[in-house]
Amino acid sequence: MSLHMISLAIGAPQIILIVVVVLLLFGGKKIPELMRGLGSGIKEFKDASKEEAKPEDKKE
Repeated sequence: MSLHMISLAIGAPQIILIVVVVLLLFGGKKIPELMRGLGSGIKEFKDASKEEAKPEDKKE
């Protein structure tokens, strides 16, 4: 593994640090609202990708 790849590895301490920073920036009350928005965005993305993957059976 190259030195560059080792520096990109994310472990438990890095995840804990990210969570603490997010809590400090947004506060505990704002986190559920942000996650709800993220979840709905992911759902919309999945729905759109399913529609693109479906072949259209139109006979004109």
